[in-house]
Amino acid sequence: MKEDEAFNKNDAAALAALFTEDAVYVVPEGLFSGRQAIEKRYADVFERWHPTNFIGQADQLNAIGNEAWAVGEWWSTLQSQTGPKFARGYWSAIYVREGNGWKIRMLTVSEHPRPVSPAETK
Repeated sequence: MKEDEAFNKNDAAALAALFTEDAVYVVPEGLFSGRQAIEKRYADVFERWHPTNFIGQADQLNAIGNEAWAVGEWWSTLQSQTGPKFARGYWSAIYVREGNGWKIRMLTVSEHPRPVSPAETK
């Protein structure tokens, strides 16, 4: 819930705070290592796109000692200069206990391909 809330507020610092200092964030555009790089990545995304109605859904969650992994789906409306676009995809994460809470050690996010319009195939 914290992630969805921070994402909808376009709050890069709040999102980065959910990660461990040595976390890895993997997206189609590349790999980002460390909390600072992850925060910058989110800030860059929020500058180009303004996600609204972001929802992440966990389909599976499994604990292994002081660690856990989860997989699921996400979807959001992205506001841009050319108007709103709907996006969705899949994610997987590894969480570790840190103090009294859980932090993300690794997050992988993929986007479901958008259908190609006939004009784009020419």
